[in-house]
Amino acid sequence: MAEFDPRELAARIDTVLNILVAGDYASAINNLEILKQELESKFSQLPDNQGTPPSPWEI
Repeated sequence: MAEFDPRELAARIDTVLNILVAGDYASAINNLEILKQELESKFSQLPDNQGTPPSPWEI
């Protein structure tokens, strides 16, 4: 399993929040997409959760 550092993740999320507060929505979305790809690649070894219903905000 890949190494997971919650402090690094929290710092990355904080950066995205700061970008949002500054009003640069396109950059914030781009950073979130990069973060998502990195997390998916780190945890691609984990079993699939195909039976899990999507979260309410996943529309």
